[in-house]
Amino acid sequence: MEKIYDVIIVGAGPAGLSAGLYAARGKMSTLILEKEKIGGQIVTTEEVANYPGSVLNATGPSLVARMIEQCNEFGAVIEKDAINEVKLDGKIKELVGEKAIYRTKTVILASGVSPRLMNVPGEKEFTGKGVSYCATCDADFFTDLEIFVIGGGDSAVEEALHLTKFARKVTIVHRRDELRAAKSIQEKAFKHEKIDFIWCTTVKEIKGDGIVESVVFENLKTGEIMEHHADEEDGMVGVFVFIGYIPQTSLVKDILELDRTGYIKTDDNMKTSIAGVFVAGDCRVKSLRQVVTAVSDGAIAAIQAEKYIVDAFEE
Repeated sequence: MEKIYDVIIVGAGPAGLSAGLYAARGKMSTLILEKEKIGGQIVTTEEVANYPGSVLNATGPSLVARMIEQCNEFGAVIEKDAINEVKLDGKIKELVGEKAIYRTKTVILASGVSPRLMNVPGEKEFTGKGVSYCATCDADFFTDLEIFVIGGGDSAVEEALHLTKFARKVTIVHRRDELRAAKSIQEKAFKHEKIDFIWCTTVKEIKGDGIVESVVFENLKTGEIMEHHADEEDGMVGVFVFIGYIPQTSLVKDILELDRTGYIKTDDNMKTSIAGVFVAGDCRVKSLRQVVTAVSDGAIAAIQAEKYIVDAFEE
């Protein structure tokens, strides 16, 4: 007989892993499906200093490794598969993946977000050849080179600080005349001798021959166009883009209620408009997207899924 899980979790970031831990610990048969990297955005973060109880020098990968270990300890199964279609109306939900079709009593969507692109000429062409969206992944490739960090929020400034460990010089390019990052992070950046700033400016184009050799900027106030060429000895320049994220919710855009930017609407108990379907983490409407709120969402979603099963299947 085809297995019917108690809960299937789509996404293995902190929200999905937290949900998996709580669900499996509650003796529910639990499957976590992830189409890309297990751990989500947090695995690209070098330092996790604001997670309560973090040990000294805790990193995203080390935190995720412990979460995975805990899920495994309680019997949650983690598999790689991309879900292409969901059928959520029935009492038993069906998820159609590239590798298999899965059936479950409840679904927890924890699909997260993906980096927002600048959508300028040369960006896609030079991704992985000078353009990056992950400082932790690619910083080492730019040792002693010059780097431009695009963005002004927490992620942009935090990653700029991390990149100073490798780069000769880091320039933060922001479309406004002040940063949006937390004041404590800003203070570190302003004091750092390797970090410079270009204000009220965006990237117009990225150029090169196989690798990024120059970046074209536009000043939004004056309209001035400036092309920055890599130092001759360097031969290339790095461009790290941190301008926000796009919720990965296209799978349910015609099924669940989304806000105007594509995030899924839930109540405080992670419930959606469909019974037995819950949402956790960055892909839902919320005021703060951090690891601490993601794991909270996951825990709540799993507990609510358990209550739903008791009410709907054990009458």
